[in-house]
Amino acid sequence: MRISDVITEKLLARTGAATPEQVAALKEESAHSRRPLQYLVIEKELISEKTLIQAWADYAQIPYIELDPRNIPSDVLNKIPERIARQYNVVLFKIGEDGIHHLAMEDPDDVQAVNFIQKEIGTNTQIYIAPKENILAALENYRGDVNQELNEVIDIQREDNGDNQTVTEEDVAEDSPIAQTVNLLLEYAIRSHASDIHIEPREEYVQIRYRIDGVLKEVNRLPKNVLSALISRIKILSNLKIDERRVPQDGRFKIKVAGKQYALRVSSLPVADGEKVAMRILDESDQAITLESLGYWGESLGVMKIALTEPNGMVLVTGPTGSGKSTSLFSVLSILNTPDVNISTIEDPVEYKIPGVNQTQTNVKAGMTFANGLRALLRQDPNIIMIGEIRDGETANLGVQAALTGHLVFSTLHTNNAATCLPRLLDMGIEPFLIASTVKVVVGQRLVRRLHKASRQSYVPSEEEKQAVIRMFNLRDGQDFSYIHKLEKQAAAEGIGGDAPLSTDEHGINTLWHANADDNEDAAHNGYKGRIGIYEVLANSLNIQKLIMSNSTSNQIQSQAIAEGMVTMQTDGLIKALRGETSIEEVLRVSKE
Repeated sequence: MRISDVITEKLLARTGAATPEQVAALKEESAHSRRPLQYLVIEKELISEKTLIQAWADYAQIPYIELDPRNIPSDVLNKIPERIARQYNVVLFKIGEDGIHHLAMEDPDDVQAVNFIQKEIGTNTQIYIAPKENILAALENYRGDVNQELNEVIDIQREDNGDNQTVTEEDVAEDSPIAQTVNLLLEYAIRSHASDIHIEPREEYVQIRYRIDGVLKEVNRLPKNVLSALISRIKILSNLKIDERRVPQDGRFKIKVAGKQYALRVSSLPVADGEKVAMRILDESDQAITLESLGYWGESLGVMKIALTEPNGMVLVTGPTGSGKSTSLFSVLSILNTPDVNISTIEDPVEYKIPGVNQTQTNVKAGMTFANGLRALLRQDPNIIMIGEIRDGETANLGVQAALTGHLVFSTLHTNNAATCLPRLLDMGIEPFLIASTVKVVVGQRLVRRLHKASRQSYVPSEEEKQAVIRMFNLRDGQDFSYIHKLEKQAAAEGIGGDAPLSTDEHGINTLWHANADDNEDAAHNGYKGRIGIYEVLANSLNIQKLIMSNSTSNQIQSQAIAEGMVTMQTDGLIKALRGETSIEEVLRVSKE
């Protein structure tokens, strides 16, 4: 909602969110930029949008509410037609026993909207103010079960289950069943918090699979006769050639669901039974999250924070595809993104758009490789450079030279752990003394599914399970458990696992956690909801540098790093499993070698 500058100033004074000097400076900026004061104070993070709305509600004496979409009866919701509810951003969420209609609005000051809605439902109303995002989430209840809608649309197409693969203009028109199918597949994927959609032709049918929290799951099967029209519709959206089916193609497009904008990165590939399409879903409204929220804590967090204050050098993030490397770098660059530094990136592709950062996409056909792009970047007076991936010796060498000449360089490498990264650079032809002097920190990471806190279950493991955990994590009785117990206490003190009780003492494991496999409520999947990173952060100390100079193996480097206090990826995963953030099975699934 729009709050006037005069009232915004009063609210800042009432909440104490800004000093008179800050308000004066903001008013001056508002006059120059012709932007409302309300937007400037939120942009400068002096106050959050939610707190500002709560302060306005208190000032205007209108009750503030945050709706839970699951608790809104559909018969109550539907008393206001969807078209009107979306036009005015209003939700009727309750009708009291006394007949009072409880109405949540984004802007209760909109007199025209209030009058129009009261004509629909009567004047016996109690008006509340709710945040815009909350209203939009509640409005999604009008859609009902997207999967059921999808099945109804598909059933219409199953009636014609011939082998006709000819695609007409009517098949891919905006209002065709195929267009509806694509829209519903995308919407259902976003609601399921999927990261990827796979449309895969099989001999008898088209398989639809979503990757949710890193695990592929089949969600539907479509009749084979819709394949060509389905792929053509996606190609039209992605601006690809619909008549080219013999070579792979890449494209992207954007959609809006529940008020949020999503970018979809599309890749088509000819396979034996037709043409396969994979779509990566990127939430463009996502804000960069802190290192703590990503799952860093303790020694790892301390080493990372020191690395980010370095004036030059290289910070490398390693791990397989889909291990969250891009997200980590996105968060790090957002932390460093201030008006007094020039950040430039060369990526393939540009996944996350960061305001204020100069992001360049590689284009091999046009000669814009990582190496050529990096050469050009170095002439653009950057302070911080991010190379999407070091794939060859030329790019690695240019990155090292950039770090030597006073730039802070971030990049990724595909290696199994942090220690393997340093010998990998040697294999690429980088001189040992250059690696030793430029690389500041190497991060190894994986993503594990997070236990849904509302349904996670604690249990007392049997003696056999305890011994199995000791074997799997290469622990020893006695000394090691005092070390693990100490780490768990530190993690608990830093908020890992919330208020969960300690699972260990100095002698061993007392309790473990597992998922409730039947929990599929509140966006959970088999008891898991979302993901968290497990990390190992290797600081390039003097002793590590000596090992690099003597061409030591990755095992020797790893052993030295552990002796200096590095927590390995598996140990980090074990601590997070003990704290109830994830399960032992999850940690082993992603980190077992």
